[in-house]
Amino acid sequence: MLKALPKFAYMIKLGFRYIRVYKKTYHHPFVSQKAAHTQLSLDRQSYSNSVLQYLNIEVKLIGQIPEKNKILYAINHRSLLDIIVMEHLFSKHNKSGIWIAKQELFDAFYGDFFKYSGCISVDVETGKGLLKFFKEIKHILSRVNDLNIYIFPEGERHKGEGIKEFQSGASKIAKTNNLDVVPVFINDKLESVFKNAPYKSPKIIEVHIGDILDAKNLENDYTNFMNNAKRDLI
Repeated sequence: MLKALPKFAYMIKLGFRYIRVYKKTYHHPFVSQKAAHTQLSLDRQSYSNSVLQYLNIEVKLIGQIPEKNKILYAINHRSLLDIIVMEHLFSKHNKSGIWIAKQELFDAFYGDFFKYSGCISVDVETGKGLLKFFKEIKHILSRVNDLNIYIFPEGERHKGEGIKEFQSGASKIAKTNNLDVVPVFINDKLESVFKNAPYKSPKIIEVHIGDILDAKNLENDYTNFMNNAKRDLI
């Protein structure tokens, strides 16, 4: 536990510094939504790159991130490092996007980090919360038509093998807003990776990017993609 304190302290201190950075864009009266989401994405990426550098973690991309935008990236979820690893990759490919996060993260002591960095909260417990969420997504995409959506279809972290059952939100977002779906498989248990960081020698994380999937069969097609990615490593 004591070993983990310095890295948590570093990330929290840096995070609160970035909250002030995010707020400048979030509250700016003359910045368009498109410009705001571009800047907030750049700032999240800057934060993520700093954290990975501190932890001495490098990311190896297997596959290709599409050049086009207006894509929903469906990502498996095992650790708090998942967002950081993905933001690092997006920084290498000039991508802007928004993360979908549970309301409880916005209510936590670090909730301002999610709120002001351009994430969108979803309250899955109430029908009104879900209706508001889908309207907000549609409104943002109508204003910023090249924005990407980043989501964990499982809805929460999964510490076991494979993936948990997908929630319906990812497919609904993609179908309602005419978004292509690209699967992402982070091939490591990043909870363990984070526990053992920082590393003396660089720790390599592999991230697999697949081809566009059919949103109607997202969980099944994602599972096939993930299994193929694992077999390629054998």
